[in-house]
Amino acid sequence: MARGILSQARRRLSTAKVEATSGSPAYAVRAAQECTELSLKAALRFVGIEYPKKHDVAGVLLLSRKRFPDWFGVEEKARISTWLAERREAAMYGDELKGKGPDDMFTRKEAMIALRYASQVYRDSARLVASSGAGKR
Repeated sequence: MARGILSQARRRLSTAKVEATSGSPAYAVRAAQECTELSLKAALRFVGIEYPKKHDVAGVLLLSRKRFPDWFGVEEKARISTWLAERREAAMYGDELKGKGPDDMFTRKEAMIALRYASQVYRDSARLVASSGAGKR
């Protein structure tokens, strides 16, 4: 299950890379958020935690920090999860009250930050899942 979820995360990361460099900054942020969410859900699943069916998994990640190796950096992953989840809605819909569409809400610089975060979370989650060999969770 964890590997299958990571496969989906990898696809979102590829989309985020394209969008951050030459496409829509808002779509890059959204794809980065989805990559992060899926990567962390794969990591939680791998360590035997049923992940919540919501976009920000920071709370359950922090509660289960003892199941992760120190190098995984649970606190940093939780911070990234929240940072991206807070931007998800605006990246998808914009801000109607401000009269701004999604791409008016984000800069290329913010898209690159989101991409960097998603890349880090994906890389570490994939390392975690690969660390125990095939056939586990």
